[in-house]
Amino acid sequence: MATGSVTQPHDTPIHFLGRAALGAIGAVGNLSVFSFRMLGCLRNGLPRSSVLLPTMYRIGVLSVPVVMVTGAFIGMVLAVQSYSQFRQMHMENRMGAMIVLSLLTELGPVLAAVMLAGRVGSSMAAELGTMRVTEQIEALRALGADPLHHLVLPRFLACVLLIPLLTTIADSVGILGGWFFSVLVLGMDTFDFWHYALQMVVAYDVFIGLTKSVFFGAVIALMACHRGFHCGAGAEGVGRAATESFVASFIGILVIDFFLGVFLNDLYYFIYT
Repeated sequence: MATGSVTQPHDTPIHFLGRAALGAIGAVGNLSVFSFRMLGCLRNGLPRSSVLLPTMYRIGVLSVPVVMVTGAFIGMVLAVQSYSQFRQMHMENRMGAMIVLSLLTELGPVLAAVMLAGRVGSSMAAELGTMRVTEQIEALRALGADPLHHLVLPRFLACVLLIPLLTTIADSVGILGGWFFSVLVLGMDTFDFWHYALQMVVAYDVFIGLTKSVFFGAVIALMACHRGFHCGAGAEGVGRAATESFVASFIGILVIDFFLGVFLNDLYYFIYT
């Protein structure tokens, strides 16, 4: 009887898709359990100020230069890319409204969160991963302390509280960058820029951007801390955890941005119509 390569059941596409689906469901369940356990730590009170304040300094204050540079160039790029299209329609005096609205509702929160996912999220994942590899997390458990309360909760609170403030800085600097380039380089009138921007922007637009940034901060913190707590052994495991943290945070930011955008737009029409 001739022998040849026989396809085993576990090699079929159906089995491959099944394993992938089960793996995805398991990952979501693991992350959900991790998140609920971390939120349950709030019953024990807030972290000590000696732990929370240095974490807020590393996440918030040290991220200001990156966020300012990102916001400034976002505003100027918007002015560069949109000027020719608005000029063809003889509507270049309304370009300020487009720049401000785009920054407040979409580009400011998303790009600021992406930058912070790379800087803050990867750093947190690598830091916690190193602590896991060197068994510092197990040492905390042996001492009777809850690692989620002492390590994860301060980082989560710092991200949720400070990323909206960093987004506000990015929006403000981006608007100023767009105004600077539009007026001094493209020759727009300052009055037209601010007049149409203030005419089109409402308080709900600011609310949309800040609401998104709160959820983005939560996603960044949860993804980074989860990957750090479950990283593999050795330096390779720590590096993989940092990479997976950024990729998962980036995908989470885009998914949440879509669903929040749909929900908040529907909410706007429900409230104001």
